[in-house]
Amino acid sequence: MNAFADRTGVSSTRPAHRYLWTDAFAVCNLLGLAEATEEPRYLELAMRLVDQVHHVLGRHRPDDARRGWLSGLGDREGERHPTRGGLRIGKPRPERLADQALDDSLEWERDGQYFHYLTRWMHALDQLARFTGEPRFGTWAGELADAACAAFVDPGGEHMVWKMSIDLTRPLVASMGQHDPLDGLITLSQLRATAAELGGGVGAPPGAEAASHFGAMIQGREWATNDALGLGGLLVDALRAEQVLPGSRLPETLLDAARVGLKALVDDGELELPPSRRLAFRELGLAVGLRAVERLARARGRSGHDALKALVAHVPVADAIEATWCEPRSQDTSAWHEHRDINEVMLATALAPDGYLVRAPLPQPPSRLRRT
Repeated sequence: MNAFADRTGVSSTRPAHRYLWTDAFAVCNLLGLAEATEEPRYLELAMRLVDQVHHVLGRHRPDDARRGWLSGLGDREGERHPTRGGLRIGKPRPERLADQALDDSLEWERDGQYFHYLTRWMHALDQLARFTGEPRFGTWAGELADAACAAFVDPGGEHMVWKMSIDLTRPLVASMGQHDPLDGLITLSQLRATAAELGGGVGAPPGAEAASHFGAMIQGREWATNDALGLGGLLVDALRAEQVLPGSRLPETLLDAARVGLKALVDDGELELPPSRRLAFRELGLAVGLRAVERLARARGRSGHDALKALVAHVPVADAIEATWCEPRSQDTSAWHEHRDINEVMLATALAPDGYLVRAPLPQPPSRLRRT
């Protein structure tokens, strides 16, 4: 268990530099461990990690002339509202200056804010709010949602941008991510549902207007992709939509698209290449998505439609992916070491995905955690 916990990404010996995507999954992994073991230390680690992320990625970079919270709030108010200005991605290079030309290859290494990273952090905070029953985590998730929707979505609600500047004042990449509106709709629905369940103290849930914008943006869109990480995201979104959008046809739409994409990926043979020519974290994202398929099929029983049944038949693909990346020889490659943090955290999520996939039940007395 301790060896598994080391893969969550929390370590007192690691530097303060953080990556928001990795940390969002790590928080969920720790909550899954807390639920499975009833040991308080995993919840304590999750809360410590949230504090680290807010104090590093919620503030300006050490190499930036700007200082303090991204929101511009003073120290005391910023501590109370650490997500109000969004959260940095955590990439190694400073963001592109306003007068610098876009360089696609460099932009991947430059800091800024991504909407799909912010929705992952909203999800982690929402899980923590549900797990602990503490309203502040739900409030922070809602304030992050408000900041993200205001910055990334155009005033008419017809378009959103892929990447914004650290202070959310200018687009860095103006094109729209294929799944960003989908992430937005499902995540806002999730936060609103939790706010209703937790009741007072959470603060106002994210606005219905933003959710309606996302709903309009996803109408008629094509979701099919043969990218492993994108497929995993579609499958996870199908499960989450089932959880927070009762009666919606969206899960079926996403499952149909994922069935087409997964067949193309498997037929292409990409998952059979030598590990040195593969990206572990992208494949592990697919494995997490297939674990979502398992849980969706279990919840529906015999009522699953044809796409779900076809996807269940591909669950052994997740077994094969996990077996590959648990093998020490597969990890002894430059591709693994170059992305080690995200690879290890995504492997942990694939091996024990409930902290990420299963909506945390609200706490019931006595506490679910065994006190030591």
